Amino acid sequence: MNKILYAFLFISLAAFSFKLPPTGKKDKKAPAVITKTVKARLDAALKSFVDSGRVAGASALIFEKNQEVYHNAFGFADREAKAPMDRNTIVRIYSMTKPVTGVALMKLYEKGAFQLDDPLSKYAPEFANMKVYKGVDASGNLILEPLKRPITVRDITRHTAGFATTTDLPGLSELVQKAELSNPNNTLEQMVKKLASLPLLFQPGEQWNYGPSVDVQAYLVERLSGKPFAQYLQENIFTPLGMTNTRYVVPESDKSRFAATYRKSENGQLTRVPDIDNLFNTKEFALTPGGWGLTSTLDDYMKFARMLVNKGTLGKARILKPETVKLMATNQLSDSVTQRMWLPSKGRVGFGIDFAVRLHPPVTKEENNGAVGEFFWDGAASTLFWVDPVNDLTAVLFVQVFPFEGQVHKRFRDAVYGPFKQNQP
Repeated sequence: MNKILYAFLFISLAAFSFKLPPTGKKDKKAPAVITKTVKARLDAALKSFVDSGRVAGASALIFEKNQEVYHNAFGFADREAKAPMDRNTIVRIYSMTKPVTGVALMKLYEKGAFQLDDPLSKYAPEFANMKVYKGVDASGNLILEPLKRPITVRDITRHTAGFATTTDLPGLSELVQKAELSNPNNTLEQMVKKLASLPLLFQPGEQWNYGPSVDVQAYLVERLSGKPFAQYLQENIFTPLGMTNTRYVVPESDKSRFAATYRKSENGQLTRVPDIDNLFNTKEFALTPGGWGLTSTLDDYMKFARMLVNKGTLGKARILKPETVKLMATNQLSDSVTQRMWLPSKGRVGFGIDFAVRLHPPVTKEENNGAVGEFFWDGAASTLFWVDPVNDLTAVLFVQVFPFEGQVHKRFRDAVYGPFKQNQP
């Protein structure tokens, strides 16, 4: 009798346990972002970019919850050679070099090599006696004023240093052009000395102005580490993460995988940029910029993005501490910085350490979509990546077209996150 009773109780308890609803946050699974519907939208968007003639080729890779959930490619990496765009295609990532440089610098921050609010001149004396441009007098001489405060390391990580790159101000523009800051025959040290010889465009911290700040970060990495910048990247980021296709110079053996770049005319026609105008990544130059210049593949750059979404770790490689990634992905711009060039075109964002940081959801369907808390950047040839910690999602989009194609980014984001909804959370 006891055996029968025990058996009945066991069966009843088991049946009851199967009916219990899941409890606790660990049992609740957030709905997937990348569903079959989203994959179909992504395919349609990428295909439309090529079919409409916006780009010659497009490819994208998305990971969600540490799993690959989407990859596809359409069109040509090299239209003239009929080389298809695929995940092994090597592209010029231009300003997507900047976040890599930021990570390199912040590794040294973790070692106590500097503090963000240290004067830049403490480590780069070239910037000790800067002046700020205020115009020209009746004789055409520059009017300069002293600094209200020094340029800090934080300023060069968030584009508030005041470095002048403008070509439309009397007296100053001529100096900027003569300096040839982006001449590839400059070393980083030579470039920085030329930059430090120019007046600033504004007082440090007062405006957001995109420019050569991240090249100065690369120089700082060299000064603080005692190693050439490219070597430091290889040893501290690329090799640990297994980024075997990310570098400044594409070797001869890989040139068949190297995408061409295209320029769109006013009438919408794509014209291939001549190879003679694209020599930087096919031969060694003295300059290893921190702000541009790297080439990469979808899988390589995704490793970098996944390291960030995983709070500084990928596999056995620890690149940064979680608190450092959080710091980089935190807005560093105060509300007093009201002049922000074209940064507002990226959405309702601030700027962290070498990333834009999304602070608010879009309020109109015309704005770029995305998740609050994501951090991201893009490149001059219209490449894009973002890290979405809320959904544990990373996305990389590769195209190679000038001028910058913001609508490609918007449509890609809309394909991922869905159509705009009023009052969305």
